[in-house]
This record gives sequence, structure tokens and C-alpha cells, in this order.
Amino acid sequence: MGAKGATGPIKTLRLAWSLSDRPRAEQIGFGLFLAAMLAFPWVVKAGFARAVAVQFMLYALYGTSWNAIGGFGGQVDLGAAKSVGFGAYAVALLTSTLDAPFWAVLPVAVAAAMLESFVVGAALLRLRGHYFAIGTLAVALVWQELFVFWEWTGGARGINLPIKPAPDWAYLQLDPVGYHYVALGLLLAGLLVVNGIRRSRLGYQLRALRANEEAAASVGVDVFAAKLKAYVTSAALYAAGGAFYAAYFGYIDPFSVMPMDLSVMIAMTAMLGGAGAMWGPLIGAAVLVPLDRYLGAWLGGHGVQGIDFLVYSVVIMALAAYQPKGVWGIIASIGKVRRARGASRCAVAGEAVRRGHGQRLPGSVH
Repeated sequence: MGAKGATGPIKTLRLAWSLSDRPRAEQIGFGLFLAAMLAFPWVVKAGFARAVAVQFMLYALYGTSWNAIGGFGGQVDLGAAKSVGFGAYAVALLTSTLDAPFWAVLPVAVAAAMLESFVVGAALLRLRGHYFAIGTLAVALVWQELFVFWEWTGGARGINLPIKPAPDWAYLQLDPVGYHYVALGLLLAGLLVVNGIRRSRLGYQLRALRANEEAAASVGVDVFAAKLKAYVTSAALYAAGGAFYAAYFGYIDPFSVMPMDLSVMIAMTAMLGGAGAMWGPLIGAAVLVPLDRYLGAWLGGHGVQGIDFLVYSVVIMALAAYQPKGVWGIIASIGKVRRARGASRCAVAGEAVRRGHGQRLPGSVH
């Protein structure tokens, strides 16, 4: 039993590092993406573009986290911001009061969010469908209000993190290049965890219950336990992102790390890119974050207030209406059509070869 028990986690960890089950095109695409993100801060020198890249990776991490419970499990979580807030506040409070280094308090931040999600999830995950979504939203709003009124959290004034002489890796106060690579490392860690879930027994259980909970339960899936594991894992990744946010901006308040807008944006990142697809959140963040930041800066800079939100909304509605499976659904459809055409051409060529058998080739001698 012991050997068998040790094999499971090791096998899951090995599978998490592997994309062997994905098509070659996806593996090459991810390699190109990784190379581009590694080279980005050395090629692009503009401060605004670098900041947008960091925010893209942060939202890609959030969306990837959401994918574990919302994409694979089909449970629409509209309260992700509370776990982001738990991570951010744990780092801000422990750093400002105990002068604790970032890397020492990061596990505490993740553990706090996991504990809260375990307790809250034990009740919320007994709800289904829209009731679960509304429940998660309500809990997140309650936490935000509590953090606004509690004095020990700094209330509505928020918390300033102590400033250290930069660069300081212990307190994560770095130059833009350093922040870029830390954000990339967190994103890769999130992808690793979610890829491990996707290929593990839990991933298959989540996809089964997303399709039909009753059918999944009838074949032995512990539906509640599977949901709770995914919900708590998502919270851990949200909290890691929130912790990074606190160190990156050096200031947090309940309106920046726990708003309803953030919860909706996180869900939209995964849904727009393709909920349940491995690369969906990356695509969603690549569309939403630059669109939001550049439209806001460009149109706002020309005195056209509010138009950026209108354009932003139209793009999202058009995508949602055309392809409910998100941008990844469009990419998958194009790939499906190409494969069908390739198969058709092969079939025609095969038929031509078959009909050519027995016919005398030009110039041949009997």
C-alpha cells in the first residue's frame, strides 16, 4: 500500500511536467510563447508595455486558477477576489507589522486562503448551478465589506508595504525585469499545477461531474470531494497571485484586491479564452488585459472617457455570441476544418492510387 501510495503523487508530478498528450502544434506554440516571454523585457524597453506584460501574466495566472474549478469542474466561481485579497493582505500585514520577508510569508498567505476556502467551500459546494455562483459572489462581497470596516486590516485606507532599498529579493522589491520573471515563474507554476490536475484522476473526475453530476456519482466519483479539492487548489493559486500583487504595487486596499470587478474579470479571462481548455486563460488574458489597458490609456488620453469600456464590451459580446467556447473554440474549429480537408485530400489520393492499380504506366514495357 505504501509503495502504491507513493506512486500516485510522483506519477501526477511527472504528468504535470509533460504535454505529451497535446498535439505537436500546441507544444510548439507553448515553446514559442515561453521564449517570447523570456525575451520580452530585454526587447521591449517601454515601462508601460512592461507593466502590461506583468498584468497579463498575473491575470493569466488568475484565469488558469479559475479553470481548475470553473473550467474542468464546471462550477462558476464569481468570488475569486476574496482569495486574491487573502493572499495580498497576509503579505501586507505580516510584512508591515513583523517586517517578515515576502518568501517567508507567501506560504502563510497561501495557507490562509486554502483554509478559508476549505471552510467556506464545504458549505458553498453543496449548492449547484446559479446558486453556487451567487453564493460565491455573496461571500466575496461580505469579506470585502469586513475588510473595509476592520481597523486591523487598515480599513478603507489600506496598507502601505515598507519600502526597502531595491533590488531586494527577500522582500520582492525589484526592478521591472525582476518583477517580469517572478510573474512568469508564478504563471508557469500555476500552469504546472493545473496541467497536473488535468491529467490526474481528479481532472477526469471534474470533467465527468461537469458533464453530468448524477452520472459521475453513479460510477463512483465523490462529487463533493472532487469539487472541494479543485476549489481549494484554485484558492491557493489566487492567493499566490494576490501576494505578488501586494509586493508589486506596494499598497493594497479592499477596493483594489477584493472588488467584484476583479472576480468577474477573472471569470471572463477564462471564459473568453476558453473555459476548460488548457490554454484558454492565457488567450483570454492576452485579449482582455492589453485591450483594457491600451484602450483606457489611448482613449482616456484623448479625453474620450468611457468609450474604451464600450469598445471593450462590444468585443467581448461579439466573441461570446459567435463562439460560446471562447477564442480557443475558434482555433479548435479552424484546426478541425484543416484536419478534415487533409483527410479528404488523403482519401482522394488513396482512391486515385487504388484506381491506378493494374493500369499500364506510360512508357512501361510488358
